[in-house]
This record gives sequence, structure tokens and C-alpha cells, in this order.
Amino acid sequence: MVIFLTGATGFIGRHLASALRAAGHRVIEARRRVSDPALHVAADFTRDLNASDWIPRLANVDCVINAVGILRERGDQTFDRIHTQAPRALFEACVHAGVSRVIQVSALGADTGASGYFRSKHAADEVLASLPLDWTIVQPSVVYGPGGTSARLFTLLASLPVIPLPGRGTQSIQPIHIDDVTAAIVALVSQSDPHSRARVALVGPRKLELREFLTQLRSAIGLRRTRRFGVPMPLMRLMASIAQWLPRSLLDRETLAMLEAGYTADPSVTHSLLGRKPREVSAFVEPRYRDATRQQAQLTWLLPLLRVCIAAVWIWTGIVSLGLYPVEESYALLARVGVDAAFAPLLLYGAALLDFAFGIATLALSRRRLLWLAQMALIVGYTAIITIKLPEFWLHPYGPILKNLPMLVGIYMLYVLEGNEVTRDG
Repeated sequence: MVIFLTGATGFIGRHLASALRAAGHRVIEARRRVSDPALHVAADFTRDLNASDWIPRLANVDCVINAVGILRERGDQTFDRIHTQAPRALFEACVHAGVSRVIQVSALGADTGASGYFRSKHAADEVLASLPLDWTIVQPSVVYGPGGTSARLFTLLASLPVIPLPGRGTQSIQPIHIDDVTAAIVALVSQSDPHSRARVALVGPRKLELREFLTQLRSAIGLRRTRRFGVPMPLMRLMASIAQWLPRSLLDRETLAMLEAGYTADPSVTHSLLGRKPREVSAFVEPRYRDATRQQAQLTWLLPLLRVCIAAVWIWTGIVSLGLYPVEESYALLARVGVDAAFAPLLLYGAALLDFAFGIATLALSRRRLLWLAQMALIVGYTAIITIKLPEFWLHPYGPILKNLPMLVGIYMLYVLEGNEVTRDG
């Protein structure tokens, strides 16, 4: 079967493309950037908003699967364009092109209208349901799997020393593994009648409260039980409003609103499509990936914590040097290093401002590789000068110079690990 797949570079889409090809189908991926003309077709959901834009791309296509989706609006990538206007044009084009089957990947809870994401998905669902097509609207619950935003958020929370919960953590969810989602959709592709013109909820085997899910997920990544504490919902909403402006934040108002809406349904349809029970949370992380998943989750919060601590060192050093430490003693140290008295104020206050600037840049910049190099160079320079001119500081009982070593290692860790992150994302 020839399948036209949108959203193929997204979380569900890329897993689905692999599963469909493994099942023997020919998959044509709609992408903004085409790297293989034999497999990809150029398409842009921010601009292709008319049926005429899509009709030429659907020649000889048997089935269209729309898996495109965004969790946060950016620029012209709005919920209305990506989730409603472009899919409407695509679905109408399917009617004109004679496509025999359309599968829309929506979301469980979309009909509640609890968020902009839900409302835009539901609007596209209603358009598809009104057309003379053989359609199925797939509504997955929270989907867990490698590379998923929800998976990163929940695994991060589960890996914390103490787990924070929104409110009492009693929100109802029914998480399903990505492999079960893709297997169910592959099964739907080959079926013509049972789920034609129907909405199909894809859910895990049982309803869970969020606090139960996080406890089970924590065990699945190999960590012992820990304490949990509730964050009042007004404070959670405030935190979500702030977090959505932070680069790479996993929390925003949309995700919190969707979590509050709940994600549960009867698992019998999912069971029928799979021919077995959906995967339990305890089996979400395969044993061979357990250590890597746990370490990645812990690094997700440990690296920002390390960055904040390093920023605090630079900022406090700058503040202390600007006057909290006796200025005359600072001048005396500079004189011992060989700095002329006329240049001492310029060097002292210039260095203090540089330290302060390094601290602010550590918190504010999104690209920090050059910053890390500059910080390491400055620390090495300071250490070399002190070693030559003030060697007695190496014998100080508090080890002020030796503490440069863990500082250097911490900055180098950020340089290496953030560099790997840029490479993966780029």
C-alpha cells in the first residue's frame, strides 16, 4: 500500500514511518526539507492551506496518515495553521484525489477543548468526520517512548531526588508506549471496515493517577522509591506561564492544561488492534536501556543545576571583588603580582565586571560553547599567575586554588555535553 505520511519527522511520525515500512508498505513522507526525492515530498503546513496545494502530491496514494503536530506555537507555526487549516486542506484534497483511506492522529481529550492544542486538533477531527471519506481518528493518550517530549518530562520528574506533583498528583492518565501506538495504527491501515468512520482511543492497560505513574516509572528506570510533595495548582500555573518562555522548557501552560483534562478510556479497542494487552508502565523501559535512560533523565536536571551553580560563583566573585572584600588588600595582592598601582583600579574593577558578566551570560545565553572556552581560559590564566607569583596560596588550608580544578571540570562537562546536545538537535 502507498501511504502518504505527514509529520514524519515528529515523535510519533518517525516511529510510525519505520513501523509502516517494516510492515511492507511504501511510505511517502511530507517534509519541509527533502533529502531523498524517492521517499520525501516537499510540503509546508504553514503555507499549504488550500486543497489545490495537496492534490498533485496525492497521485496513486492509497492512504493518508496525518501525524503532524506541535506542542508549542512559534512564529507562523500556530495551532490553527498546523493542526486545523493545513489538515483541512489535505483532507479536502483526499476527496478530490480519490484517496481511499485517511487516518488522523489526534489526541485523547481533544473534544474537551481544554487547551489550544486540543481545540485545534478537535477542529480538524470534525472537518474529517464531515467528509465523504473512509476515515479513522486515532486518539492516543500520553505517549511514552524514546525522543518524546512527554517521556522526557515524566522521566525527568521520576528521576528527581524528591518528586514534585501538580496539586495532589491525582490527575488521571493512561499512558501508552510508542511501539503500541505505531503497531495499532499499522493494524488500522490494513483494516477496511471495523474502525471505518470511527474515533479510536489508544491507551495503556489501566488508568493511573499521575503520582502512581511517576512511582512506577521511577522503578522502571532503576531508582528506589522516594518522597513526593504537592505543588499548589495556582503556583503550578504560574510556574508553567514562566517556564514556557524558557528555551527547551518541557513545561508550559498547554501541557499543564492537557494534563489536568485527563487521558483515560476503555483499553479494549487497543487490546483488539494489538492482539494483546498494551505494555505496562513497568515495561516501558527495556532493561538494556535502563541505565542510559536513567542517566539521561538525571542529566536533564543536573546540567542546568550545575550551570546555575557556576553562574552563582562568577556573580558572587564579581560582587565580592567590587567592594565586599577590602579593596586595599586586593590592591596589595595585585602589587605582589606585579601590577602597577596606576593600573590596579582598572584591573580590579575590570576583572570584577568580567566575572559578573560571565555569570549573567551563563544564565542568559542559549549558545554557550564560546563562553565555556573563555571561562576555562580565564581560570587557567588566573591559576598560572597565582602559581608563579603567589605560590603560597596552594598551601592555604581552605584550598582556594585547588578548587579551580572542580570548577574547570564542571565547565568542561557543560562544554562537552551541551555540544553533544546541539549536534543531536541540529
